Amino acid sequence: MLKTARGEPHETQPRNGMLAKWKLLKRYPVIPSFIILAMIFTALFADILAPYSPYEQSLPNRLKPPFWMERGSTNHLLGTDLLGRDVLSRLIHGARISLFVAFMGILVSGSIGAILGIVSGFHGGKIDALIMRACDATLSLPIVLIALLLTVILGPSLANLIYVMGLVLWARYARVIRGETLSWKEQEFVAYARVAGASSLNIMARHIFPNVVNTLMVLITFQTGHVIILESSLSFLGAGVPPPTPTWGGMIAEGRSYIVTGWWLSVFSGLAISLVVLSLNLFGDWLRDYLDPKLRQV
Repeated sequence: MLKTARGEPHETQPRNGMLAKWKLLKRYPVIPSFIILAMIFTALFADILAPYSPYEQSLPNRLKPPFWMERGSTNHLLGTDLLGRDVLSRLIHGARISLFVAFMGILVSGSIGAILGIVSGFHGGKIDALIMRACDATLSLPIVLIALLLTVILGPSLANLIYVMGLVLWARYARVIRGETLSWKEQEFVAYARVAGASSLNIMARHIFPNVVNTLMVLITFQTGHVIILESSLSFLGAGVPPPTPTWGGMIAEGRSYIVTGWWLSVFSGLAISLVVLSLNLFGDWLRDYLDPKLRQV
C-alpha cells in the first residue's frame, strides 16, 4: 500500500490485479488453449459457421479484397479467390480437413509407434535391434520427401495421405516410448507381476502402457502441429488432398502467383497454420511440465 502527498493510503489493487492476471497467463496456456478449442469448434461446426459453400463459384466476384479494403464487401469478409469462392468459408472448412488429417494421422502413427516402442523396450534382444534399426532408417530419411514420394506412388487422396502419415511418423513415438519402457520394466511392480505369473502381453498392457501414457500425450500434442505442417506442405506441392477440397496448404499454393495483387489468398491460411501450430507447441510445452512432478514443482 502506497501513500499520497497528503499521507492518505493509496490502494494498488488494480496494479496487483493486472500482475496476477499476467502471472496466470504465464502459468497456464490460456491463449493457446483458446485457439486450439476455437479450431476444434470451427472444424466441428464448419457447415453452420461458413457463410457460403466452399465450392460455390462466382466469376463476377473473383479476387474481391477483404471488406476493409477498397472494392471490398461485407458479403465476403476475407475476400474471394480466383473462382469467386469465399475465402472465409474455405478457411473454415480447411480447418476441418486439417483437424481430421491430424487426428487420423496421429492415431495411426501413434498406435504403431507406441506398440512397437513398448515391445522393443520390454523384450530387448533381436526384436529390439530389428525395430530400432527400422526406426533409425525411418528417422534418417527426409520426411517431406518420403511422404511426397509415397503420396505420388499411392495417389493423392485423403485416405492415402493418412496412411503416409502413419508410415513416416511412427518412429518418433517408438524411439521415445522405448526409452520409457526400458525404465519402467525395471520397477518392482513389474517384477512382482512376473512372479505372480502374469504374461508378457498382460504386463505390457496393464503395467507398462499406463505409465507411458503421459509421455505419449505430450508427444501427440507436439506431433499434431507437425502433422498439420506436413499435410499443408503436401497440399501445397499438389500431393495432398486433391482439389477442389479446401485445405490450408492448397489455399497458399493457389495464391502464390497473386501474392502482390491478391495477398489475402495465401496470407490468411498461412496465419491460420502459424497460430494453430504455435498454440499446439506452447500447449505441449505446458503439458510436459504439468505431467512431470519435478518440473511442476520448479
